[in-house]
Amino acid sequence: MFWPMLAIALGFLGLAVLGALAIRVFVEVRRLGRQVAEASQRINVAAGDLERSAESLARTGDALR
Repeated sequence: MFWPMLAIALGFLGLAVLGALAIRVFVEVRRLGRQVAEASQRINVAAGDLERSAESLARTGDALR
């Protein structure tokens, strides 16, 4: 009777450890997703700034002709 109870207890502990690790992975994935979204937003802002600068430079070049 001892060995089956030990096997059940170890199985339960194994599942508990896997559950805790799954929660940690979920939290880290959400954090990574937020960082990716923030980086994407910064890239979009930088691309808009670059586009405005390029338009301004093109207008300046046209005025010099």
